[in-house]
Amino acid sequence: MFKKILIANRGEIACRVIKTARQLGIATVAVYSDADADARFVRLADEAWRLGPAPAAESYLKAGLILDIARQSGAEAIHPGYGFLSENADFAAACAAAGIAFIGPPASAIAAMGSKSAAKALMEQAAVPLVPGYHGERQEPDFLHQQADRIGYPVLIKASAGGGGKGMRIVERSEDFAAALASCQREAAASFGDDKVLVEKYLPRSRHVEIQVFADSLGGCVYLFERDCSVQRRHQKVLEEAPAPDLPVSTRQAMGEAGCAAARAVGYVGAGTVEFIMAVQDDGRPGDFYFMEMNTRLQVEHPVTEMITRQDLVAWQLQVAAGQPLPLRQDELKIHGHAIEARIYAEDPDKGFLPATGQLIHLATPAESAQVRIDTGVEQGDSISPFYDPMIAKLIVWGENRAAALQQLDAALAQYQVAGVTTNIAFLRRIVQHHSFASGAVDTGLIARYQDALLPPAVPASGEQLAVLALAQTLGAQTDFPVRAGWRLNGQLETIQQFMHGDTLHSVSLRHLEHGFAVTVAGQTYQAMARLQHGEWHVTLDGQQLRATVICQQQQRVLFLQGERLEASWVDPYAASAEEVHGATHLKAPMPGRVVALLASSGQQVSKGEPLLILEAMKMEHTIHAPADGVVQAFYFAAGEQVCDGDELLDFDAD
Repeated sequence: MFKKILIANRGEIACRVIKTARQLGIATVAVYSDADADARFVRLADEAWRLGPAPAAESYLKAGLILDIARQSGAEAIHPGYGFLSENADFAAACAAAGIAFIGPPASAIAAMGSKSAAKALMEQAAVPLVPGYHGERQEPDFLHQQADRIGYPVLIKASAGGGGKGMRIVERSEDFAAALASCQREAAASFGDDKVLVEKYLPRSRHVEIQVFADSLGGCVYLFERDCSVQRRHQKVLEEAPAPDLPVSTRQAMGEAGCAAARAVGYVGAGTVEFIMAVQDDGRPGDFYFMEMNTRLQVEHPVTEMITRQDLVAWQLQVAAGQPLPLRQDELKIHGHAIEARIYAEDPDKGFLPATGQLIHLATPAESAQVRIDTGVEQGDSISPFYDPMIAKLIVWGENRAAALQQLDAALAQYQVAGVTTNIAFLRRIVQHHSFASGAVDTGLIARYQDALLPPAVPASGEQLAVLALAQTLGAQTDFPVRAGWRLNGQLETIQQFMHGDTLHSVSLRHLEHGFAVTVAGQTYQAMARLQHGEWHVTLDGQQLRATVICQQQQRVLFLQGERLEASWVDPYAASAEEVHGATHLKAPMPGRVVALLASSGQQVSKGEPLLILEAMKMEHTIHAPADGVVQAFYFAAGEQVCDGDELLDFDAD
């Protein structure tokens, strides 16, 4: 076994690898960019070496520098994690040439599976079922358009070298193909340095089921069952679970054997995931399955497999990379219970899932146990950077069955508190509680189909929430006993607190009593008492005891109460009202990024909703649309230029 390994990655996966390495007595070397100099994985590693500036191209993608650091530090092997260099055949080959073990498959296997089109040709030879489509080398737009017309719409355009849902477009009509192809190619080139695509028949109702395979260098190959990753938005996974709901045993076995056949076809070694798309029949039952791609690395969602098999897949990776045989045979692997993983992201579901950046000023998580696991790369006080994936954590739960796991997940999400950035936690809870997901009727269209229920309009602040906010604002950070500072011998002091929630101004009246308060909000009066104990508010409203957390950042107030999160602004009665600096016609960047293309010209008359500009941020394209009918007066940035969060992008004159 290795004595020291280098982890050529960052964040959550680097922390995950360090955890297992430490359990096995293996020293770890971290490499970091300037943006990650104080990151959690850097603090956890035994030693850490600087790579360079924040952009990945100047740090985590510098293969030569990483190999130099491995030599200088005495690392015997490199674990690539996922993303960055994990599926780079040249890097794997360079490791082998340098005499440093690559904790992953051989370069030949990565190269074989690195091109989706080449991989599908190999799978066809190995008798693995394929989705009808064009997987060839010709890339002329007119030719690809002809192939799409031949296949029949809807079709799916996919980056040949892609992954993570990037470089993918669903095209419903022939007339939309050219624009979708151009956008897909731009995103593919930006994300993977390769704009080649393939075109496949799109199955309107399908499931995304993947098989975890493992092979050693001695000829052994097993599958550790399946994961269902059907709940997706923008082709990116949101919830993953194992085993897949309502999957027949015979189908599981057939998929597992097909996954192993795919691995053997390329001489695979290590952890890999063979992804299948499975048709859903009219009655909701699973139908035929087809090979999509093989990810030649550890997957983000590997913890659910670990939970149901009771195996440490990183430990398996290390053992196989060291030349040891697989720890278990196929007949020794069993499924125990059910596991579900929720990806907690810094993003705003109400704004098209735009990634969010900022400091985690408050971070409180459910307690970890045999049923609850948290894989994360951040701690309270850390920042979510615009340079990398905005994942905060993976929350993984286990139950004796799927119903128990669902209940465990909902409870854990209710306890997860984040302030400082917007998150998708409330959105995740709505999915978990939705009848379709709860019943196991999952498919890749679930989020889009139930969008109105999963992304409802903002809920007004409740009287209880406003009462708790007002009590916390009035009492402030006092001592650990009830406060009666407002009580008067011959009268009662009344305090008014005001909060803005959305576009609504709420006024809350607090009448100070000898014991507590009379709190009136929206015509309802509560008899209330409150005290702050160890950072948590203990509040009684009309005899009901509540526990709440209130986070203050300047005028912003974030309330966590009964599993719900409320964000509001406290209105300081002594603060002067500031004038708006910019009119509503100045459209601003929703996040840091790069201007990809200008879709209109100065002086052009446009209609509401018409695309004006494409912004690329966090390897995804975001289109800025006209907010109303009007005229584009001027663009403030040209294509290729970088913008910061809040920068004015263009001047727009609404009719």
